[in-house]
Amino acid sequence: MNERITAAFADVPVCASVVGTAKVGDFANSASRVGILAAVPVGQLAKIVPVLTGLKKILFVNIDSCPGLATDRGGVDFLQEIGATGVVSTRVAPIERARTVSMLTMHKVFVTDRSNLNRSLEAVKRSRPDLVELMPAPIIPWMSAQAREVMSPFVAAGFVTDRSGVAHSLAMGALGAASSDSGLWSLTRSQLSAGEK
Repeated sequence: MNERITAAFADVPVCASVVGTAKVGDFANSASRVGILAAVPVGQLAKIVPVLTGLKKILFVNIDSCPGLATDRGGVDFLQEIGATGVVSTRVAPIERARTVSMLTMHKVFVTDRSNLNRSLEAVKRSRPDLVELMPAPIIPWMSAQAREVMSPFVAAGFVTDRSGVAHSLAMGALGAASSDSGLWSLTRSQLSAGEK
């Protein structure tokens, strides 16, 4: 397990899922130290990424979802050049490339049924990512302990809309929970433990 990622989730166990540019400022001002940037046009990435990483954020860019950004070696190299901390993809190849240029890696996995789960487990075994984004979060209790172990460390994503969703994700073995709800981006483990509002 990557110590840098573990340390980043130590206090705030929420990964900010930043879709588009509207909530970039919210992430910048939040206590969350880990974020996934998605659906940002390639022309804007070079402006946004250095700002967020300059704030000591661990910033993964979803290479599959940014308009104009190739999902090949060149796309990964571009992200590395502009200072992105890591790459998120549903595909093995970009993750393998990112690892060769010393970037952090996150394999995004959608579990829709048992056969899909088996394919996803094989893909994660091949890609050997630093972190798995496991979706949707409500499916996790239905996965075997063995499957969760292969996917670990993972962040639970999809349908994490409130503090109980974050708490449930952690109880299921997640290192953290990813959410696009900016109201959760400063939620601390101590607040969860205390049941604070």
